[in-house]
Amino acid sequence: MAIDHTDPIYLTPAAGSAQPELMLSAVLHLMSHYTASEGHACVKLAAVIERHLKALSTLPGMAPVLAATCQQLSEQWAGIVERSLPQPRKKEDGFLSRIMARTRPAPQAA
Repeated sequence: MAIDHTDPIYLTPAAGSAQPELMLSAVLHLMSHYTASEGHACVKLAAVIERHLKALSTLPGMAPVLAATCQQLSEQWAGIVERSLPQPRKKEDGFLSRIMARTRPAPQAA
């Protein structure tokens, strides 16, 4: 996935003057869009939500309970992203499988 530099997380001020309330507002907004798109869950949107929560959890000066909540939610959203990604298909009739089938000894009759 390419990094989207138009994402609001990259538009926040430098680390010394971060505005947690702006980031929290953005992630809540994104989460409401994700739940509004039932049946059409967007993996990219879930990944952006996960990144926002992760960034919030590491902001200096964040209240410990809010930082811990953001960290836990970030991990949960990461799980949603992982489950939403398409699983690689196994090719049973691939080139390697055909070669391996030829090198195996034939089953012996009992």
